[in-house]
Amino acid sequence: MGETMTASVVALTGFVAWTLALLILMEAVRTVHVVTGRVPANQFVPDNANLSPFMQRLARAHLNCIEGLPLFGGLLAIAIMTSPTSITDPLALWLLAALIIQSVIHLASLSAIAVTLRFTAFAVQLIISVYWAWKLLA
Repeated sequence: MGETMTASVVALTGFVAWTLALLILMEAVRTVHVVTGRVPANQFVPDNANLSPFMQRLARAHLNCIEGLPLFGGLLAIAIMTSPTSITDPLALWLLAALIIQSVIHLASLSAIAVTLRFTAFAVQLIISVYWAWKLLA
């Protein structure tokens, strides 16, 4: 990593890129539905409730990323803008990994064990973020 490509910058960029990838996947599948005539273009709902369970989970996984970006990404951005990335760098890639794991599990299943694992990945993000907020404010 170059001097400006700290782990925090990579994690924030990865966070945005992962959110974008989920959106692209959702829109690609929606496009297939429209082109094949399965769903009229004006019949999509934000949570994909009228589509397959996978598409509903995809919408929720994407929304999880959107909801987390101001919190988790915001802390990374604060560290990047104010230069104390020494606070966020050690755990930045762990936060990104936990986010991706949470999304992948969400896409894969809604079983009890999957939900527990997904929450665990989310809890990792929360713990890291609380630690960062505390350290950035100290």
